[in-house]
Amino acid sequence: MRRFGRTLVTAALAVTLVGGTAGWASGDSQTAVTGPPPGTDAWRADTVSGRSLPDPATTAPREVAAFFAGLDDAARHRLLRSHPLVVGNLEGAPLPLRYEANRIAVAATGEARYASLAAPGRQILAFDPRGRGQVVEVFGDLERAEHVSVIVPGSDNDAAGYDTRRKPATGPAGMARSLREATGAEFGTGSGSGSGSGSGSGSG
Repeated sequence: MRRFGRTLVTAALAVTLVGGTAGWASGDSQTAVTGPPPGTDAWRADTVSGRSLPDPATTAPREVAAFFAGLDDAARHRLLRSHPLVVGNLEGAPLPLRYEANRIAVAATGEARYASLAAPGRQILAFDPRGRGQVVEVFGDLERAEHVSVIVPGSDNDAAGYDTRRKPATGPAGMARSLREATGAEFGTGSGSGSGSGSGSGSG
């Protein structure tokens, strides 16, 4: 008798929130920065095939998803290259497109504190370089995940300490990696023939 196990994929999100959940701290203060991402004015002034682009402040994620689904690859990549900070933070945009846009946005800052975030394989879901910065990173396969854990550090954290080599295990990124490894072992892949089964971490 052949038995197939079900794949249980888990993902971990590491979130650096500066100044609490209401917004992001600006500069060295704890003043919240709210509103749409940087570059929104240029995004609103742009069009694709004569169509207005979805407003980051008012368009529902499902409408954003439908908008991108109606574009060809060339149009999608033209938008992410022209407006990386908007596409990279736009709820409803395809995840691979957001990851690619944020790699471009991170590299464009030219700041050493963000350099590691642009490395191949990093999945940056949201990025804002203003003030002390904000970062949301995905560890694992968020699209297929049945279990998602979120790590949110205290309000005294900022992007500079998100993934530091001085304390690789205690920063938000290090904690998320550890959680991902632990949950990947627990919610792994089970498959095989007969009564045997194998296990491993979820893909991501």
